[in-house]
Amino acid sequence: MIINPIIPIWLMGIICVIFLFLRRKGVFNYIRQIIIVILLFVINLRIMVPGGTVTTVSADVDILFVCDNTISMLAEDYNGNGRRMDAVRSDCKYIVDQFPGASVSIITFDSSVEMKVPYTVDTFIVDQTFDSLNGEASYYANGSSLNMIMSQLEYFLDRGRDTYQLVFFVSDGEITMKGEELKTYDNLKGYADNGAVLGYGTAEGGYMQTVEVSMTEDEPEYLYYYDDNFDKVKAVSKINEENLKSIAKDLGVDYIHMTKRGDIDKKLENIKKTMGDAVTVDNENSRSGYSETYYYFLIPLIAILVFDLIYYKRKI
Repeated sequence: MIINPIIPIWLMGIICVIFLFLRRKGVFNYIRQIIIVILLFVINLRIMVPGGTVTTVSADVDILFVCDNTISMLAEDYNGNGRRMDAVRSDCKYIVDQFPGASVSIITFDSSVEMKVPYTVDTFIVDQTFDSLNGEASYYANGSSLNMIMSQLEYFLDRGRDTYQLVFFVSDGEITMKGEELKTYDNLKGYADNGAVLGYGTAEGGYMQTVEVSMTEDEPEYLYYYDDNFDKVKAVSKINEENLKSIAKDLGVDYIHMTKRGDIDKKLENIKKTMGDAVTVDNENSRSGYSETYYYFLIPLIAILVFDLIYYKRKI
């Protein structure tokens, strides 16, 4: 059993105590109030229990996701005018689902490199982390660089883990840092047993909504820049497949241009075949496959609130 509180437990505890101090008149009314507060506290805990027997891969399989979180990943040129980042979130979670029970780690890079999740088999935390990826706000962005993450990647790969290592490098391959070109990182070859570099975007490119404005305004604000004539121009981000193929070569994995989720299926099947003894086994003690329980407490809460509504309406 695990818990994933919506509101921090300490804060929810304070809120519940305040509700209890606002005592209703009448013993029966106060008892209902106490039950409501208890139910709210338990629902907030989001208690999750194992979902039973699941098919898992060996615990000796690691999956490392290296995700580009720069503002260019907000470009709207995926399968029409979809955002690259929306596809990334969906595709990465889909990949994780193909290897239940494996340990997953997530690293992101934008103006800095950050390990979002150390290796874990908790799929809820992994999914929540992918959902939190939403590109870098334009006031933090100072140009895209792939060299920073590539130079640090050896540290994340060489951690003395005797495991079957899958690496998925997710990016549009774009470098906007002035005067910078992608360096060669041949020293990374051999660290990844398998995996892929997943490229997002098109040669035509797409416009980018700025995070800090687009989330609050009805009319989305797009990223602009001033050209040599000081004219305001709508910025366009384009995929750089040359950089992505170079990274794939350095890592010793395949490059896949993602235009739809199905583009990764063949590669995933190939990985499962080459994993040999690490392929799926039955494991009744798997820590993956957790199920939500909050709705068991939500039903009586709604019932009591409906009763309260009818009770007090009749008294008026």
